[in-house]
Amino acid sequence: MRSVKFLSMALVLAFAFQVATPGARAQASALPSAQSGSDLNSVDHGRKLLDQMIAALGGPAWLNRKYWEIDGSTGTFYKGQPDPYVVGFQEFYRAAPFAERIVYIEHIATLAILGMPGKDHHDEAVVWTSDAGYQISYKGKETVPQKDLDEYQRRRAHSLEAVMEWLKQPGVIVTYEGPSTVERRLTEKVSIVNASNDAVTIDLDANTHLPLARSYDFRDPVYHDINHEVEEYENYQSVQGIMTPYNITRFHNGEMVGQRFVSKVKYEDTLPASMFDPNLPIQKKPK
Repeated sequence: MRSVKFLSMALVLAFAFQVATPGARAQASALPSAQSGSDLNSVDHGRKLLDQMIAALGGPAWLNRKYWEIDGSTGTFYKGQPDPYVVGFQEFYRAAPFAERIVYIEHIATLAILGMPGKDHHDEAVVWTSDAGYQISYKGKETVPQKDLDEYQRRRAHSLEAVMEWLKQPGVIVTYEGPSTVERRLTEKVSIVNASNDAVTIDLDANTHLPLARSYDFRDPVYHDINHEVEEYENYQSVQGIMTPYNITRFHNGEMVGQRFVSKVKYEDTLPASMFDPNLPIQKKPK
């Protein structure tokens, strides 16, 4: 049961923050489909706002991220009620070739009854690649269920990094949708539609131009109705010149389903390749 719980947490974590695709290397207005003209044109103004978003996030430092580590905790909600099971995590990302490793941290506090401190156990992990996912323990690896892989890849395909790649493709349409609000903060809404008619909408803070929310729709593979996914970002902090959201909340069809709180972020020039090797099991620690 714990493994199933951890796997569901992997899908919550996959968000948002940035599940990475190889970074875009130019401002939105410098990409092939960008145009010039008056800000009165919704396309032109949308492009300008995306340029401002990239600059606010850190410009080249954000675009050219290679590796990064994230520590924090996450929890889930069901019908508005929080799951009392909160999971600590460590995440490791590689932008190209894409890979992500999530290590789950379970705090064992039973020893506190005897006046002894508890311990953090790192007994489970998930490694994601561009086309597969593996759940890893000291016993070895197991391929994640196809449903979970599809959900993870869908979120990654609609990440900010993925949308920046869309901007370099022919046929992409960027539109300024006008003012809006996120948690009572004034925003400017921009929609991006690619040649496959897939769309992402970004709400940018009207003052800082940082993204406060990202949303997209998809058709449910089982029931065939339209689902609406939203991620909201707050508590931005500057880390090595990159503005990083430390609080992320995810909504599914208007209901809160997950939150995560980051405690530490570090951007790296490199990480060991073994970190992303699903064939290396976690070493079992003595009890």
